[in-house]
Amino acid sequence: MKTENHTGVREFIFQGFTSFHEHKLTLFVVFLTLYLLTLSGNVIIVTIISIDRHLHTPMYFFLTVLSTSETLYTLVIVPRMLSSLAGLSQPISLAGCATQMFFFITLAINNCFLLTAMGYDRYVAICNPLRYMIIMNKRVCAQLVWGAGSIGLFVATIQISSVFRLSFCYRKVAHYFCDIRPVMKLSCANTTIHDIINFLVSSLVIVVPMVLVFISYIPIISTILKIASAEGRKKAFATCASHLTVVIVHYGCASIAYLKPKSENMRDQDQLISVTYTVFTPLLNPVVYTLRNKEVKDALCRAIGKKTLA
Repeated sequence: MKTENHTGVREFIFQGFTSFHEHKLTLFVVFLTLYLLTLSGNVIIVTIISIDRHLHTPMYFFLTVLSTSETLYTLVIVPRMLSSLAGLSQPISLAGCATQMFFFITLAINNCFLLTAMGYDRYVAICNPLRYMIIMNKRVCAQLVWGAGSIGLFVATIQISSVFRLSFCYRKVAHYFCDIRPVMKLSCANTTIHDIINFLVSSLVIVVPMVLVFISYIPIISTILKIASAEGRKKAFATCASHLTVVIVHYGCASIAYLKPKSENMRDQDQLISVTYTVFTPLLNPVVYTLRNKEVKDALCRAIGKKTLA
């Protein structure tokens, strides 16, 4: 790799999917389709929850916030990726790269902790149903959402400050967006300390909320198994199944992407993992909560029925 004078590196160039050059058109069509499905799915969820009073509960309040966050998350990454696949890729300035990384980190961490808040919501609903609306009042819900967003903003600010203090000797980012590891590889300096800090931060913001969610499911499952009727157990588990599905996939992808040992010779694999959590995972939320959730399906049917009658 040719070293450049770091004073001249004012912008980066994304190398994108160079290993899949022959399949760029196919990838463009597939990713564009998934992107449009993600946007439309999340818009439908937010709209249905907003207009249907049956869904004005803490669980669906969190789902609305998560869907909005996932939509913004894809808007930060996918449009530039699609333009790159279409051959319209443009260099990105250091400020532009820092901005993209900032919003990516903020929204990704926000999503992690929102799923934790949703886990707590399910814990209260199943284990303490008589006091559910008292415990999960509007103030508590707002505080949980504020906390998730604040953690994301705080960590993103620290990470951006750390990464963009470095001087850069190279311009070509071996990725399709400004992620921390690929950008740090362009530095002139030794980034070992930064790599360790990045790993520790990633571990905390992924492992801590993940552990909290799984801990909350221990009493949830225990309580469900104690329900006398099979129908009651089925109904109780159904209220948690959608959340648990999203949690397993979301934290699973994040763990593989950021907690595995880095390797210089696994760029293609890293990109495929990145595609999973930037393109496929955001689509999972609307798919799971519309196809597997009876309340949302019923609300959707009511909305369609009213529109037909009108």
